[in-house]
Amino acid sequence: MTRSLPLTAEERLWYRRQTVLPEIGEAGQERLKGARVLVIGAGGLGSPLLLYLAGAGVGTLGIVDFDLVEVSNLHRQILHRADRLDTLKTESAEATLRALNPHVTIVRHDCAIGRDNAADLVAAYDIVADGSDNFATRDAVHAACLAARVPLVSAAAQLTDGLLTTFKAWLGPPHPCYRCLFPDAPPQALTPSCAEIGVLGPALGLLGSMQATAVIREILEDEPGLSGTLLMVDAWRHEVAHTQLPRRAGCPVCDAPQPPVTGGNRLTSSPAESS
Repeated sequence: MTRSLPLTAEERLWYRRQTVLPEIGEAGQERLKGARVLVIGAGGLGSPLLLYLAGAGVGTLGIVDFDLVEVSNLHRQILHRADRLDTLKTESAEATLRALNPHVTIVRHDCAIGRDNAADLVAAYDIVADGSDNFATRDAVHAACLAARVPLVSAAAQLTDGLLTTFKAWLGPPHPCYRCLFPDAPPQALTPSCAEIGVLGPALGLLGSMQATAVIREILEDEPGLSGTLLMVDAWRHEVAHTQLPRRAGCPVCDAPQPPVTGGNRLTSSPAESS
């Protein structure tokens, strides 16, 4: 559960068009202000995701990325600009988000995320949103979220298509885990990069915006969320399909006993900035 923080008079004015929504209200806006969300990747999915989370007033946004802005990013990674080439993506993202909403705290983690550091990064946040582009990273992030009992909102896109779901397998059946969807690492030949096969910028914008909505719903504990449901989006044909994502019988990940959460309280501890 996320904490609530009182709004200032300026914030009440800032978010007026959002707090009038019955789904949010001022109490919901206070929960958004108190929330800490870790976003994996400041690229094609992370760009719209971070922009809309910052705009919505999510109080603390952590950004994990180690890459530099390249010219081939700019058609889809709308956080970045042509005058920031060869700049760290986290630095570019921070500049854009601070200009968009000075009420939001941005925490940079200028590093890759994997098995060696995922648990420490996840521990300081309430929710994780993954927009990474490879199985190993997604698997490591999911494992850390499962162990820490942190909701994971996961999106992926290639070509003009995308997938979106939420993982909360520690709640038990019927909630599935990432390995219920992908039991084994897919062969490299079946997971080409966007550099090889391409990706449509607006498709990422659509998926990232839907991912931001899913994160906001998790912060507000608006049930039922997407756990157990897989959204399949065909942006080119403007089609969205929902399919059930069942918990896989005998899954060695989500059926394994989960250890108790250890460490500090992630709702009150401050995430450490990376260098």
